[in-house]
Amino acid sequence: MEYRKLPKGTEEISVIGLGCGYIDEAPEKEIVETIEAAYESGINFLDCAASAANPFSPYGTALQGIRKNMYLQVHFGANYETGEYGWTTSLSKIQRSVEWQLKCLKTDYIDFGFIHCIDQKGDLDRFIRNGVLDLMQSLKSQGVIRHIALSTHTPKVAGLVLDMGLIDLMMFSINPAYDYRHGEYAIGSTDERATLYRRCAAQGVGISVMKPFDGGILLDASRSPYGKALTQYQCIQYALDKPGVLTVLPGIRGKQDLAKLLGYFNASPAERDYSILGSFTPKSSSPHCVYCGHCAPCPQGLDVALINKYYDLSLAGDAMARGHYMKLETKASACTQCGHCDLRCPFSVSQTARMKEIREYFGE
Repeated sequence: MEYRKLPKGTEEISVIGLGCGYIDEAPEKEIVETIEAAYESGINFLDCAASAANPFSPYGTALQGIRKNMYLQVHFGANYETGEYGWTTSLSKIQRSVEWQLKCLKTDYIDFGFIHCIDQKGDLDRFIRNGVLDLMQSLKSQGVIRHIALSTHTPKVAGLVLDMGLIDLMMFSINPAYDYRHGEYAIGSTDERATLYRRCAAQGVGISVMKPFDGGILLDASRSPYGKALTQYQCIQYALDKPGVLTVLPGIRGKQDLAKLLGYFNASPAERDYSILGSFTPKSSSPHCVYCGHCAPCPQGLDVALINKYYDLSLAGDAMARGHYMKLETKASACTQCGHCDLRCPFSVSQTARMKEIREYFGE
């Protein structure tokens, strides 16, 4: 297992976590066994949101004895009063739902308390006006919530919440369909979404990734917007390469799905390589570096992907990015403009032009 540290915290989070939107389809015994098997494999991050109420009791059973080592996402706005998932901004309903979830989970604290599924400014306004955010801040001051977080599909709403300076984690939908304006939740332009990821990294707000496979659509050539299928491992690597991302949370239905996900750690670099995406993406998308590393190796020893990432993060306001760049042994000034990277870039980025730009920006 690989881990990444929460910027505003001490938590070391597994790069693959559990999305449990579909796990309610499994028998209770298998839900328990799946959570236990995930923990034994090194997974320590669980998004508790499900399509129905029935997984919560098995969650609690599985967490006994390991709760202190598992980080939970609990959503303020997910309502299970009917036995099925519902969404609400009602303070009283949210209070009852969270109390019920904590009871089922057999815990008295929440690692990440989420402002749940806010996709429009009006939803955010109601959430605040109804007193839910006040409740969350009160629970945080009491130590019941360790970190306040946000789940959204909308870059503009994410920006509004980032402006408030409240959150330490954001759950956002990242995949090669949404980032290139394909799919139900493909909200915001390619550049708006890329800017959001960089802003999160610059502000020290981690990202947990939902819908990395677009609900399985990207894995099926007959349904993929590109007419070609990607693999789970390509989609996971694609998300993990985005600035700010800590963990990817694919939806699982049981132990078989979990076992397939864990195969990512034994997959070769070639099996994780998503550079084929460059032949899928619409030509209308403005070319930009996605840090895939497909341009390597540079004859002069430049880490072109990392240089690009530090540059983009610095432009986004990350005060530490300049320092990281300056510590590189080989900087953009070493570029001889040979064009090797330009020829290899699957996204048609003029990396030689970028190296000139970056050299002028950092001064070397």
